[in-house]
Amino acid sequence: MCFGDDSVEFDRTQLQRGEWRITSNPLAWGSTTPEIIVLGFSKGPTQKGALASVPHDQIAYKGSRKNVGKILAHIGLIPSVKPDELVQMVDRIIAERNGRFHFASFVRCTVERFDAKSHSWKGSGGGMLERFLESELGRTVTHNCCSKFLRDPPSSVRLIVMFGLGANLSYVDSALSAYKQARPGPWRKINKVAYTDERITVVHVEHFASQGALIPNWLGITNHVRSELGRQARDAVAGALRYGIT
Repeated sequence: MCFGDDSVEFDRTQLQRGEWRITSNPLAWGSTTPEIIVLGFSKGPTQKGALASVPHDQIAYKGSRKNVGKILAHIGLIPSVKPDELVQMVDRIIAERNGRFHFASFVRCTVERFDAKSHSWKGSGGGMLERFLESELGRTVTHNCCSKFLRDPPSSVRLIVMFGLGANLSYVDSALSAYKQARPGPWRKINKVAYTDERITVVHVEHFASQGALIPNWLGITNHVRSELGRQARDAVAGALRYGIT
């Protein structure tokens, strides 16, 4: 849909518009009839370029599965266990083909931005999520992905968990706009980090690759105002899974 060409080569074909480019390498993991969809933003630099040599179930969240486990446990989706056990648990649910979870990314291709200072393409960095969604290419790509994969998800799906908040929650607002365009309906905000169309609830959580104190603050390990965003995410998840909607 994005490349407009039948000769797309997996993990090699690219499309560039200005400072942005995407690499065609859509992947997904887990169940095809899940209750919960978990979405990163796009595959980052640890995934792109190694897809041909890394076993499929090892690609998602490579190097960050402990943080993924901490975040999913905090919102009540998996048990709170020791860090090593969290990694094993995330390994297991990603590999389960008939389990509760489906894993993918909001933008299925790898997204990169050209850094003029280093004269290199980068797949991560501050403001990456919301800045891409504000670009012309980002709006087109995101709409295509939402229309293809999220407009009519399996009837079993009740909850979508989105890694990423954005500066001043800008990614929450940008993602909600994308859902509204691709999946028209009675969308409404539940709280600062969650929204629903009365059938599916979308909840934003801290990004698993966030640096410094962002994850501990969100988890409530420290006394920080960001902890409230973690509590709101947990409440919205509980409501979605208890009642179907919040």
